[in-house]
Amino acid sequence: MTSDRRALPPGPNTPAVLVTLQYMRDAYRFYRKQYERYGSPFTVNTLRGPLVVVADPEQAKQVFTTNPDELDTWGADALDPVVGPTSLLLVAGARHRRDRKLLTPPFHGARMKAYGAVMREAAQHEVARWMPGDELNFLRSAQHVSLEVILRAVFGVQDGRAVLAWSAAITSMIESAHPAGMFFRAARVAPFGLGPWAKFLAARAALDAMIYEEIHERRAAQRFGDDILSLMMQARYDDGAAMSDAELRDELLTLLLAGHETTAISLSWAMWWLHQHPAKLERLRDELATATESEAIAQLPYLEAVCNETLRLYPIVSDVVRTARAPLTVGAYTLPAGVAVAVSIVTIHERADLFERPAAFEPERFLQKKHSPFEHLPFGGGHRRCLGAAFAMYEMKLVLAELLGAHRFESLGQERPVRRGVTLGPAEGVRLRYLGPRAPSRPSSENAKERRPH
Repeated sequence: MTSDRRALPPGPNTPAVLVTLQYMRDAYRFYRKQYERYGSPFTVNTLRGPLVVVADPEQAKQVFTTNPDELDTWGADALDPVVGPTSLLLVAGARHRRDRKLLTPPFHGARMKAYGAVMREAAQHEVARWMPGDELNFLRSAQHVSLEVILRAVFGVQDGRAVLAWSAAITSMIESAHPAGMFFRAARVAPFGLGPWAKFLAARAALDAMIYEEIHERRAAQRFGDDILSLMMQARYDDGAAMSDAELRDELLTLLLAGHETTAISLSWAMWWLHQHPAKLERLRDELATATESEAIAQLPYLEAVCNETLRLYPIVSDVVRTARAPLTVGAYTLPAGVAVAVSIVTIHERADLFERPAAFEPERFLQKKHSPFEHLPFGGGHRRCLGAAFAMYEMKLVLAELLGAHRFESLGQERPVRRGVTLGPAEGVRLRYLGPRAPSRPSSENAKERRPH
C-alpha cells in the first residue's frame, strides 16, 4: 500500500474518517461531488490508505481488462466476518480462478433455467399472503420471495417448517450486520457479550450451526438433489478434490449475501419506478401479455430494458475496488503497485454524455442503444463480475412478470436510497398498496399520460 499521494490523481484532503462517514451516509452524493470537482480519476483518503476513483468508461475498461494476476481484493476484512475467508468475493489470483470455475455451472444455461418455476412459485406464495387494500413494505415482501428462492434453489429446502426455521436464522444474521461493524474494526467489540457486535456473532453462530448440520447430514447419507448446495458438494476441482465443509459454508453465505438482499432491493426499485410512470407500466404489461413460458418472458425486450434501467439508476453497490499488485495505467496516470482503485458504478451511470437525462427513468434508452459493459455495469466487470448476475436478472424478470401481469398496486410515497449494510436500498422499503388481482385488458394507448414524481 502506498501513502504518497504525489504520484496519484488530485482529490480532496478530507480526513479518512470523515470520508468514510460521508461515503456511508450517501455514496451517490459523495462520488458525484468529487467527480464534478476533480473529474476522473480522483483520489480520496480512506482508513486503508489512498483510494483512486475511476468514473470514466475507458478508464474502467483499463481496470477491468488488466491481467487478473495483477489485481487483488481490497477491504476484505469488511466482508470477512459475514462470508468467511474462502469466499469467492475475497480470494484472488489462482485460487479465485479455480473456485470460480467450479462454482460457475449452476448459475448458467440449463441449470439456471431449471429454477424458473421456483422463482415464479415464490412470487405466487407471497401474493397469497395479501388481501386487497393491504399496505405493503414491498422490500420485505421481495425479501420473502428472494429468500424462498435461495432456500429452495440453493439450499434445497422444501419443507414448510424448515423454510421458516432457515428464514428466521438468515434474516437474523443479515439484520444484525450493522454497517459500523463492517466499516470500522474498532466497532467489532462485544463487552460482556453485549452490544450490536455480540448480537451479530450470536446470529452468525446459529446460522453456521444449521449450515454445518445440513452439510454433515448430506455427506453421511449421500443425499443429493438438484439444488446448488448438492451440485457444489458433488463438484470436483481439477485435481479431484472436493470443497471442504468450511469452503461450502463460506460460499453458501456468499450466495445468501449476494442473492437475497440484492435481488429484493432491485425488485423494490423496479416496482417503485414503474408506479411513478403509469404509461411505462402499461407498456410493460402489454408486453407481458404476449408470453407465458419462463424462457419467453426472460427474452421480452422491454422487460429487460426496465430491469437494466432500474439497475442503472440505483445499482445495489456503489463501486468495485481492487488493489494493484503491479503498476497500473489509468487515464494519464501510472499508479504504483499497492494502490487501491475503485470503479464508481454510480457515477458512470449518472454521466449525461452516456445517458441523456440521467436522473429520469427511461427504459427505452436500452432499446435504442446497446451500452458497453464499461458504461452499464451494475454487476461489476472483468474476471470478478458477479457470478450470479444471470441468475439475478432471470429472477428479477420472472418475479416482476408474476406480480405485474396479474396484480395491481398503488404507490404510497416517495423514496431515496440509503445504506443497508454493504448495499444501498430504499429508505422506506417502497410503500405500496395492494389493489388486488388485475382483470385482463386490451393494450393501452401509446399516448397514455405519465405521472412523474414531484
